[in-house]
Amino acid sequence: MSTPYIPCLDLGSYINGSAEDRKKFSDELGRAFNDSGFVTITNHGLSQELIDKLYENIKAAFSLPVETKRKYEKPELAGQRGYTSAGKETAKGAKTPDLKEFWQIGQEVTDGDPVKNEYPDNEILEELPEFNKVTGEIYKKLEENGTHLLRAIATYLELPINYFDKHVHNGNSILRGIHYFPIENPETIPDDAVRAGAHEDINLITLLIGASADGLEVLTRSNEWLPIKAHHTDIVVNVGDMLQRLTNNKLKSTTHRVVNPPRELMKTSRFSVPFFLHPRSDMDLTSLPSTIDAEHPKAYSDMTAGEYLDERLREIGLKK
Repeated sequence: MSTPYIPCLDLGSYINGSAEDRKKFSDELGRAFNDSGFVTITNHGLSQELIDKLYENIKAAFSLPVETKRKYEKPELAGQRGYTSAGKETAKGAKTPDLKEFWQIGQEVTDGDPVKNEYPDNEILEELPEFNKVTGEIYKKLEENGTHLLRAIATYLELPINYFDKHVHNGNSILRGIHYFPIENPETIPDDAVRAGAHEDINLITLLIGASADGLEVLTRSNEWLPIKAHHTDIVVNVGDMLQRLTNNKLKSTTHRVVNPPRELMKTSRFSVPFFLHPRSDMDLTSLPSTIDAEHPKAYSDMTAGEYLDERLREIGLKK
């Protein structure tokens, strides 16, 4: 079995480094996204103090009474803003919902861009004012990091370095705070119930600030599950389906899951905060001509990011 290539890369060397540093980072990022679909990132500009504050606020939000959280649940928004309670999201193709609840924060358009009309307002958590401030700050920092990573990907794909910039400026990105809640009576849950069933992400790339407990696993090319070990300070980055479509499978949207903990730890919570970097809904995801040849015929139909998102939200049960 060949070991998947999941390097740890220094984002600072790309943002502040020489042309040679930037090329090396871009090559290694591309190689990993061509192989495992995953990398871990250090030197990303998020202080440990801010990360700790984020997790404190995420934990506090999910500790609120159920009736309080339900005030912020808006089914008509298909889980795209505010709170989504347990039992609502199911991995594509799975029968049993994931064992989780989550809160989503979306784009705040502040520069007069008419795309603002496409986005619902964020739900403001009145009980925890700091929650709104901290998650907003994290959103902007991860969006900025994601833009740098997409520039490195553009270079790897031999596209203009700013190819993705106009597509992700005021894009439909989502910061999701997830609580994989304690399983008090493990024997009462269905055998196939897991914290997050095997799935691929919908978006371009996902940036995940090291989760609060183990459990994240990636499916290797040899069809084995490999645990991803990340420090609380690292960001784990993976390719989503939109980037896979755009590159005609050159860059891999890797299947991953969050498994249940050992029985003795099932009564503990796990918290996780992924940032799903989405483009604007009008981005054309038609596969790049440079990624199509006789050995790699075009694998996907043409559609926009908005059309694809709508299709996938229906498949996972968030949109009816």
